[in-house]
Order: sequence, then structure tokens, then C-alpha cells
Amino acid sequence: MGKTIIQQARGKGSSTYRVSRAVFRYQLKIPKNLEGEGKVIRFIDSGAHTCPVAKILWGNEVFYIPAFKNMIEGQKISFGNEVKDGNILKLKDLPVKTKVYLVESKPGDGGKYIRSGGTYATVSRNSENEVVLLMPSKEDKKFNPNVRAVVGIIAGAGRKEKPILKAGKMFHIKKTKSKLWPRTSAIKVNAIDHPFGSGRGKNPKSKIAKRNAPPGAKVGLLRPKRTGKRK
Repeated sequence: MGKTIIQQARGKGSSTYRVSRAVFRYQLKIPKNLEGEGKVIRFIDSGAHTCPVAKILWGNEVFYIPAFKNMIEGQKISFGNEVKDGNILKLKDLPVKTKVYLVESKPGDGGKYIRSGGTYATVSRNSENEVVLLMPSKEDKKFNPNVRAVVGIIAGAGRKEKPILKAGKMFHIKKTKSKLWPRTSAIKVNAIDHPFGSGRGKNPKSKIAKRNAPPGAKVGLLRPKRTGKRK
């Protein structure tokens, strides 16, 4: 009797392999038309993020941003004024070598870049037409001068430094995020469990999946869009 192979079960998207939607209830975003100042109400441990999430009260509204290093509850943060950790300013108002995070892709989108724990970008060059940031990947990226960002470094920098001493700990870490662990190499499972299974000769088969194959069944070589010599 056959059974569903692992990658097909994952492709189906059951609760076993899908993160709960509840962990994404905190959207990290800078609101539009920010003025004045806000106050840090409390910190939230969000399962969907690798950093502590700060809940900010601005007038009668509430929004969430990644907490910066050394942030405390009750702290005031301002919008568009002083260059200080936690303040939200436009890139054109920041001096060179300022560290920033939660950088917008285009003015007003709320912040798309630099959102994971312990990361930051550095203002490399600043001109009237563009601002260049040195990203965590060590590449230079150009931005619109009116793009907003949060000054500082995201908290949670040492999360990867603590060693995981036993497999049970990693199991529970992965389980909270609905990740498959431990992951067995396709060539090391039985032939019934994967198209590459059994590993005779330890070489994956040159298998081309069908074009209409179900999610998870497209393993091996991708079906070509056309055949024959291109003219």
C-alpha cells in the first residue's frame, strides 16, 4: 500500500507544515504622516519575528516596530527630529555612518528592509538625489532620500551565539515555526518515499516532473518550456 511522500504532504500545506496564522498578528510597519512623538508601551514576544516587538502608542493609535538595542518601556521616541536611537527620520536627514533599520522601499510603504534580530544598515553616502546604505549583506543599495527608517540596531543580536546542546531543543524550536526537522536527504530514504529514494549508485535520477504535477512533486529537473534548437 502506497503512502503520500513527504514533499507532497508539505506541498499540500497541512497544519503540520504550516505556521499558525496567529503568530503574524503583529505587523511591523511605520504609519504614514507621523508627527510629534510616541511612547513605548510594552514589549511583545512574537513567534513570527526573530526580535522583540515594541508596541508604540502614538496619539490614539498603536503600531508595532522591532525593538532597538537598549530600548526600555515608557521611553519616548520622536518622528522627524533628533538623530537618536528609536527615532524615525527620513534618510536625507541622517548623517553618514548612522545605523538604521526598518527601512522603507519607497516613501510611505511602512518599512521593508532590515527587520531581523541584531541587524542594521549604515548610511554610506548622502546626496540630494539618493542615499546609499551599506546593507547587512555588505552590498551598497540606493534609496530615495524621502524614505523613512528607524535609527539604531535591532535587539536580539546574540540569538545564534548560544549553542544548542541537544537535539530536543532544536526540535521544539522548529516545531514552533512548523518547520520540518530533522530533514532527511532525499537520496537516503526508501524508494517508496521519494523519486530519488534508495540511492543506487548514490546519484539522483535524471527525472523530469510532469508540468501539472501537484505541489511538492516537482522534484529533479524542471520540464523545459520548449524543445528543439532555438532559431
